[in-house]
Amino acid sequence: MSDIEKVKQLREATGAGFKDCNLAVKESGGDLDKAVEILRIKGISKASKKMSRDAKEGVIATSGDESKISVIEINCETDFVAKNDDFVSFAKELSELNNQNSSNLEKLNKSTMANGEIVEDNLVALISKMGEKITIGKVKTFNQSGSKNFNYLHTVVKDNLSKLSVIVSLETSDDSDGVKAFGKQLSMHIAASNPLALSSDLIDQDLLQKEQDLVAEELKNSGKPEEIVQKISLGKMNKFKEENALLTQAWVMEPKKKVQDIVKELNIPDLKINNFFRIKIGE
Repeated sequence: MSDIEKVKQLREATGAGFKDCNLAVKESGGDLDKAVEILRIKGISKASKKMSRDAKEGVIATSGDESKISVIEINCETDFVAKNDDFVSFAKELSELNNQNSSNLEKLNKSTMANGEIVEDNLVALISKMGEKITIGKVKTFNQSGSKNFNYLHTVVKDNLSKLSVIVSLETSDDSDGVKAFGKQLSMHIAASNPLALSSDLIDQDLLQKEQDLVAEELKNSGKPEEIVQKISLGKMNKFKEENALLTQAWVMEPKKKVQDIVKELNIPDLKINNFFRIKIGE
């Protein structure tokens, strides 16, 4: 086999550029296995240089079913790469592995992919091939006994890959179409309304304090008596909590009602919203 044929074969096997493959073939003395290893080592070097750049594009991959469902964020630098076939294939396979590993990143990174290489090595190879920073971001799995999971994908890139994904866990023994319809609608509501927590008492205290500080700053020079200022401040904070807690948000499909009203109207005694997770690329 001539060196040109070896370079061609190496390019097909690794996806690396002609120049890199040509140098690797020469450096390895024509040994293709050694040439692949040389490119892998160079890939690691190239990848490390790219990791200081921003990666706010990419996809959210969702996998699973009513019993167990997971989401994983795979970031890159440009939307062009996010739609690349190699990136899409990697993201889809990674999504299934993430669900199998219940969003345990340590186990996920060491998991073997279809090509026989582990995730972290495939990630390095993909970075080298794409020429962009690619990272694994947020992950989440819902797998609670006695619960049913639902999801909604917004701005779908391909199949189970999207720019925004919502997963919801409902606790109930009811398997009716009504529960399934509510689970899907609730996922869509969360995508649109972006609640901070299930109920107001579960909203992060740091976020509440930040909002309180903003309200105080806004009212500081109002010229109103302190007693009035305190009442206004309390009212604004109560409204903030109501609008950012899922159960007290206005139901997107029927804004005159709250989410908790819709749950009550379903008249399913054991129905409970366990948890939800909303993830948007780059946030």
